Parts: sequence; structure tokens; C-alpha cells
Amino acid sequence: MPLPPILYEDDALIAFDKPSGLLIAPDRWDKSRENLMDLVHARFGHGVANVHRIDADTSGVVLCTKTKPALDFVSGQFQAKTVAKVYHALTVGMPPADEFEVDLVLKEDDAKPGRMCVVKKHGKASVTRCQVLERFPRAAGRRGIAYVACRPLTGRTHQIRVHLAAGGTPLLNDPFYGNETVLLLSELKRGYKGREDEKPLIGRLALHAGELTFRHPVTREPLTVVSPLPNDFAVALKYLRKFGGER
Repeated sequence: MPLPPILYEDDALIAFDKPSGLLIAPDRWDKSRENLMDLVHARFGHGVANVHRIDADTSGVVLCTKTKPALDFVSGQFQAKTVAKVYHALTVGMPPADEFEVDLVLKEDDAKPGRMCVVKKHGKASVTRCQVLERFPRAAGRRGIAYVACRPLTGRTHQIRVHLAAGGTPLLNDPFYGNETVLLLSELKRGYKGREDEKPLIGRLALHAGELTFRHPVTREPLTVVSPLPNDFAVALKYLRKFGGER
């Protein structure tokens, strides 16, 4: 795989537009899987360091630093939870409120390694603020789809995925915490004669890391790095808007 597009670069920072399916770092179970940091180090050397992670199946902004002082300064902001993150998601089912906050304790699921679960104690606190941007009801008893902006205030593994699923509105195409719902054009457009081998409008986890806002390690001024919606995500939204839904 070629190196993902660069969203921002200067003498201290470099940010990439990671595609869905690409790991950030080597997999702990399969070291042979391709990952972003191996691609970055092959191109820019090992002086470039990753300061945060997003799930392999999530697309969007991944920030790296080029110097040790920059790494220390930016990492400190992530640890202090002062970095503002915005994710965009498509959920199966529509949240009851347009704005809501999820506050749960999470830990790794002992019965399913690599997955997280909600517990009452002996886990880590996690908080996500959510805003429903658009709602797309569907006919014939099918669950509607919602377009949601998520702002995690903590950075737990699979946090947004678990939080939305816990409220009964899992992410579209989430094999860990969702269901087998798929989004097909034939289900949205009346009279559409779909083929037997029709493919979903979006066939991967419907979660995109759209924005990171933090203080620049040199100027100390706020900087926002933005990743536009990937084509498959944008196409899915286009057809949802065209064939039904309400703002």
C-alpha cells in the first residue's frame, strides 16, 4: 500500500489521512500485517513518531511528530485530554435525543480478547459527547440511519463504538458491537432494480476521524487538522439525503 495522503506538514508535525483497514502500528497478534508507521518510517525515517491511535477500521486524521520536543508537547496534550477530536459516524437506529453524552466504565472483555465491554467497576472511565446531524428513517420496518458527530473526551479503545452500541444505536458495519445491517441503494430508492450481487453503499466501519484541534508545539497557537469524508462515506450520505430523511 502507498503512503496515505498528507493532510498537514511542517518542520515539527506531519498528519496523514489514514484509510479504513490500515493499522497504525504492528498488530500484537500478527506482526506481518501492513501498518501506517512502517510505511512512514520507510519514507521519513524513525525520527517520526506517532502520538495517538485510531482503530484500524476507522479512517481519518493520524498525527505524528518529527522531533522529540514536539512529541513531548503534543503527547502531553493528549494525556491532559485537551485535544479536541471530532468523529463522524453512521448509526443503525436513531438516538432518541439530538444531543447526548455517554459516560461509562470500560474494560477489555475477558471472554473476547481485543474487544471492550461495559462494567460497573474495575475499568476505566470514558465519556463521549454526541450530536445527531441528520436522521434518515427507512420504510418496511427497517431501522433508520443517523449521521452523528462524536466528540470523545477520553481515548479508550473502541470507545465510540461501545458507547453508541450501548445506547442501542451501533455503528453501521461494526462486526464487534453491531449487527448484520447493510446499507443498499435498492432499499433506499423506490423502483431500483438491484443486482443479485449488489454491494453496500459503504462496506466498512462507518466511523471517520474528521478533526483534531491542539496547540502547535512551536507556535503554541491552536491548530485544527481536518480530514474530508472519504468517498464511500460521502456517497452513502448522498444517497441517504437524496432518497429520504429529515434534517
